[in-house]
Amino acid sequence: MSFYQVERARQVDPARPAVRLGTTVLTYRDLDARVGRAAGWLSACGLRPGDVLALQLPRGLELVELHLGALALGAATLPLNEAYTPAEVAVYLEDSQAAHAVLLAETVAALGRGRSATGLRAALDAASPVRLPRSFPPETPALLLYTSGTTGQPKGAMLSQGNIAATLRALHVAWRWSRGDHLLHVLPLFHIHGLIVALHGALYAGATTTLMERFDPESALAMLEKDGCTLFMGVPTHYNRFLALPADRRFDLSAMRLFTSGSAPLPARVHRAFEARFGQVVLERYGMTEVGIVLSNPVEGPRKPGSVGRSVPGARLLIRDPETGQRVAPGAVGELFHAGPSVIGGYLGRPEASAAAIQDGWLRSGDLGFEDADGYIHLVGRGKDLVISGGLNVYPVEVEAVLLEHPEVAEVAVLGLPDDDFGERVVAAVVPVPGRLPDPADLLAFARQRLAPYKCPKDLRRVAELPRNAMGKVQKAALRAAWLGSPD
Repeated sequence: MSFYQVERARQVDPARPAVRLGTTVLTYRDLDARVGRAAGWLSACGLRPGDVLALQLPRGLELVELHLGALALGAATLPLNEAYTPAEVAVYLEDSQAAHAVLLAETVAALGRGRSATGLRAALDAASPVRLPRSFPPETPALLLYTSGTTGQPKGAMLSQGNIAATLRALHVAWRWSRGDHLLHVLPLFHIHGLIVALHGALYAGATTTLMERFDPESALAMLEKDGCTLFMGVPTHYNRFLALPADRRFDLSAMRLFTSGSAPLPARVHRAFEARFGQVVLERYGMTEVGIVLSNPVEGPRKPGSVGRSVPGARLLIRDPETGQRVAPGAVGELFHAGPSVIGGYLGRPEASAAAIQDGWLRSGDLGFEDADGYIHLVGRGKDLVISGGLNVYPVEVEAVLLEHPEVAEVAVLGLPDDDFGERVVAAVVPVPGRLPDPADLLAFARQRLAPYKCPKDLRRVAELPRNAMGKVQKAALRAAWLGSPD
């Protein structure tokens, strides 16, 4: 059964709004018709089952329709960031061997290949529809997403229709999705978080999605209030922006039943501050491109600040010593390994990388964490971000959590730099709270009162902002390169 068929087979009200964008409202009946025409247009363009369709389009309905239309034909989509340069797009097109591409006009002009997004709306509206749904085996490729994985250059993670369906079924249960839900969608559509977890999660439930054209914190909260939304999925940056609004701005969020955060760790201080100000407890969860969402705090039950919760239905977790591969005891730090129906079969065209990442059905995440006495998982950082100073392990997340408790610190990134004496030295880049200028010496003294000496930063610098990717993850490699290029 195809992924799109899984969604359409659910008992939804065909007259219920499915997707809203600006003044356009598509019911489920409307969406089905548009997806049928998109599939017809793609079929006429030559798209066949098993092909890869690259999509570099503005955030909008055409992207949604073409993506769903490709799935209905048994093809896989490769969504690409609008910000990618033509040279970057060329790399992904070559590596993916994409059979077809619908790209920004300037990308098409530069590369001399692909179909331009110009005139796309009219072309889709005029297309002859194909009959839906069509059925395909669960192993049918559905979504190609590039990720750095645990090491090295970006690799194409190929998610099958079965992988995606497994994630949706698990979250439907874990997050208590219903047809009455209304999601305010502010995430990029070229990432698994925004495309699968958010958009497809709502479609699978037969719920309504309102796509926000551009995130603005005050406008987003006003929309949650005005539209009576029930769900919001964000990254830590969104919650920081909400908290940065003037304290006298009040919003009625009584209809909201769930705020989630992912893609990067949510500082415990932000978790507590959001609850104190808005009366909502953020649900933090954990996932990867290669596995979907596999850990989540509960909808009903305690949501622990700083924890990503327990396994969702169908997902399996082991925490192993990264060197020996042996399972570690509760409370001990190890590497997270994941198994279950949502785990990909491998990376496109990279058998060696696939074999290194997936062993006996278990995918090694590269993330380090531990299980507490209640069975909740806590992350302490990426294995590659672990700092070994003087032979002792320093977990950046622990140091960051301490510095974030300082009232003049808004954001912080801790990393290790080469050191002739200790092997690596701990350093910290700090973004001050607006209007404040904390003294680095005072911040270091603050850390020394709360951390063992070997964990304390040997150097601390104020920065205007931290380098982040589109999903809000701090790019420590870029920060490290910039730091090493600066005079000590």
